[in-house]
Amino acid sequence: MLEATLMGEIPRERADSFEQVLRQREAQVLRTAFRILGNWADAEDVAQEAFLRLHRHGLAFANDAATGGWLYRVTVNLCLDRTRSARPSQELPELPSLARSAEAVVLMEEKKQRLTSALALLPPKERAAVVLREIEGLSTAEVAAALGSSEVTVRSQISKALVRLRGILNREEV
Repeated sequence: MLEATLMGEIPRERADSFEQVLRQREAQVLRTAFRILGNWADAEDVAQEAFLRLHRHGLAFANDAATGGWLYRVTVNLCLDRTRSARPSQELPELPSLARSAEAVVLMEEKKQRLTSALALLPPKERAAVVLREIEGLSTAEVAAALGSSEVTVRSQISKALVRLRGILNREEV
């Protein structure tokens, strides 16, 4: 998907290492961008720009924590820039259905829709902090690095966001 677009712009001698990082990190970047932005088209645009920036900045393409942290930070910043200029849509990804009953699939989709809608109502930085910490599973220190904030600020953002999410979700149940 992104690979074909990006590979044409990379010098041959760096293509193999870049391709390796792209394959290892593409899903992570897309997933994070989607959860912050709420739609796949914008998430794909952000992911492509994040990988182009990785290449332009000439960073080492080793699959290490520094590269992952850098990609998270760039991805989040690009998402925040995008949320300042446009409202996120409520589009949901197509998810493969597992061998479950139709009722279970419908209930799961309803829960995902409610969570996606609730996340979209949070301020962008709180949404990013919740996505990175609670959904992506990053440590508080990693989230702080990705957002350019302190750990105390991240904890505060997550706490406020979770209270808001609970309130939003509880109102929807009534």
